[in-house]
Amino acid sequence: MLQRPFVRTRVTDVTDLNDLTDLASDSGLIPAPVAVEGPVGRGVELDAGTALWAAPGTEDTERWLRSTLGAALGLPLPAGPEDAHNSVRLCLDDSLEPEGYRLSAVTDRGVEIRGGSPAGVFWGAQTLRQLLGPDAFRRAPLRPGARHVVPHRIVEDAPRFGWRGLMLDVARHFMPKDGVLRYLDLMAAHKLNVLHFHLTDDQGWRIEIERYPRLTEVGSWRARTKIGHRASPLWDERPHGGFYTQDDIREIVAYAAERHITVVPEIDVPGHSQAAIAAYPELGNTDVIDTTALCVWDNWGISPNVLAPTDNTLRFYEGVFEELLDLFPSRFVHVGGDECLKDQWRRSPTAQARIAELGVGDEDGLQAWFIGHFDKWLTARGRRLIGWDEILEGGLAPGAAVSSWRGYAGGVAAARAGHDVVMCPEQHVYLDYRQDVDDDEPVPIAYVRTLEDVFRFEPVPSELTPEQARHVLGAQANVWTEVMEDQARVDYQTFPRLVAFAEVAWSSLPASQERDFADFERRMAVHYRRLDALGVGYRPPSGPLPWQRRPGVLGRPIEGTPPNR
Repeated sequence: MLQRPFVRTRVTDVTDLNDLTDLASDSGLIPAPVAVEGPVGRGVELDAGTALWAAPGTEDTERWLRSTLGAALGLPLPAGPEDAHNSVRLCLDDSLEPEGYRLSAVTDRGVEIRGGSPAGVFWGAQTLRQLLGPDAFRRAPLRPGARHVVPHRIVEDAPRFGWRGLMLDVARHFMPKDGVLRYLDLMAAHKLNVLHFHLTDDQGWRIEIERYPRLTEVGSWRARTKIGHRASPLWDERPHGGFYTQDDIREIVAYAAERHITVVPEIDVPGHSQAAIAAYPELGNTDVIDTTALCVWDNWGISPNVLAPTDNTLRFYEGVFEELLDLFPSRFVHVGGDECLKDQWRRSPTAQARIAELGVGDEDGLQAWFIGHFDKWLTARGRRLIGWDEILEGGLAPGAAVSSWRGYAGGVAAARAGHDVVMCPEQHVYLDYRQDVDDDEPVPIAYVRTLEDVFRFEPVPSELTPEQARHVLGAQANVWTEVMEDQARVDYQTFPRLVAFAEVAWSSLPASQERDFADFERRMAVHYRRLDALGVGYRPPSGPLPWQRRPGVLGRPIEGTPPNR
């Protein structure tokens, strides 16, 4: 039992959330933990003699502590006995929730992190890093020989949701492998655990498929790129592209797994497929257009060129998914299914004959059949299909889960029908949306979504019953990169709003309007220094820095408040 003068604070109700300021805010802990206990004391000093003891099953965190935290602080963290007082101890404790942890930093007793699973231990290590201050987020020690003190604290914590995701679009603008690994590190630092990897679209195919080499030989490069919104007159006339080899993918997946992050791949079908059709024209609706004349699309928006609903197309994509399953152990595989324009199917004798043959009624039914085919195919191989909420149109495949992006409605309909849902409504968590009304905001897209707006996002719709709400697996922030051509632009749009999202996805917060944004801002004042140490080019609270502005590049701002549908 803990002895006084510990003060216990919980963040699960409004009054106690305000009390958390004294303990969580002084260390800037983000996401806010379930409970913090701590007296005034000298804390636990880590030095060259501090040992690291790791129970079986915690080896990933042991390696991470030495390679990341040890490197930042200049500490070797040698292996030592479990009962050493000057030590950091990693333990598994099945009395805790699977991703939960209990971090104890007690004077004369060292640091102990107990987790309900290896993931819980790892998340506890992220909290330890925050308690050590911004210098712990660097790659080398700033002041060799400096004292490193963990404040005297007991932190008990567990996530609200099991799916805490970031969707990274590398199809519109390719992100080199090192950039993806960097974002996995940033996700881990914020206790996010799902990378939704958007690998294919009209503007590029980003993954090597050995049996279909033209997907990357042709499909991974476009001749030029629109600068700004699609209505912009500006073009970058340089070819743009790139792709990940299968070994690159293996490295990304392994790097993520060491950080207890699952990588969910997305191969978009049957729409958003012009890059694939440019590489293999027989995949398109050849009885409607000359698909051999198509190239990888160089503009933004929704291409009318979609996959033909033929057996040849199904066999082709089965081959793609077979290689995908060998690379990604994720239980879920995302098949897109969004924004499939059906004009070509309406004009295609082949598509119309297929509708009649299958008895599916219309083009929506045809898409439902297409998605349903891959739902059965993936289920037979022990995986689960997930797609954007358009897969509800024409009837949802029995085992499918839904990424609800067009507001809450799709997620509500899916949950009521007994399907699992990831909530990612565009009006709350699309991070390409602009962050302010100011004219200096670079390439302003859609509605204003501020840091506070994201902080007040509630993933579970109020109209769901408790039983239906259990189908909400979690939440996800989406980073679409049409107007993010490089790391600096991705950082600017993503941060600091991803920090607020991480708190929403992890912490048990009060109702949206009862949340203490002032407290979050106080913790962010500390967290900005961590982001600085990590080299994140976030949007400052005062607005974009001169080099973050994009004067003359056309966006598409929408005025007013987005509909909360």
